[in-house]
Amino acid sequence: MHPINSVRGAITTGVVLAVIIGILLTVWAGQSVTFHLVRADRWLHILAGVMWIGLLYYFNVVQTPGLAAAAADKGGPGGAGISKYIAPRALLWFRWAAVVTWLSGAAYLMGGYGRDSALGAIGKAFLLESGYRTIGTGAWLGTIMLFNVWVFIWPNQKKILGIVPATDDEKAAARKTAGMASRINFILSIPMLMCMGGQSHLLPF
Repeated sequence: MHPINSVRGAITTGVVLAVIIGILLTVWAGQSVTFHLVRADRWLHILAGVMWIGLLYYFNVVQTPGLAAAAADKGGPGGAGISKYIAPRALLWFRWAAVVTWLSGAAYLMGGYGRDSALGAIGKAFLLESGYRTIGTGAWLGTIMLFNVWVFIWPNQKKILGIVPATDDEKAAARKTAGMASRINFILSIPMLMCMGGQSHLLPF
């Protein structure tokens, strides 16, 4: 099977292409080609973060309003196909991308954030010390968002999707809780992304 005809093949091809481009750019700059763990971890953090936040935006901007419109359209096809085939797959990538994003971000900080001792940077970030307040605020927001994914969104989505048994009343309550947690994460992601980008570029406080 051609590699771009499957998700796994496309991801593998993209990673290989990125490595080749990275090597070529390094050689072009006249530097020796070496493996840098901190930079590789940062790359993984960005990739996983794009997957996580991209799916968060899909749920809030596309799927939730789309399902609401499908429910209101009494003569339409309804949202059963989305609930049965799309949502479970999207939630699988969503929740594990959240874990990888948080762990790779913590590892990046524990690696010194490129400028500090092994455990110094992560401690300074979560304590919001000078020089780490922006990235620390982003880390706290990301931690709250990860908590929401695994404590409020996923357990309630399992009830909504019928993965675990639930009454109609329990499903209705689950929709409200999961929807609220998802919307809160959607809101928090905006300042979180500002802080993550701002530490290096705009707000290195």
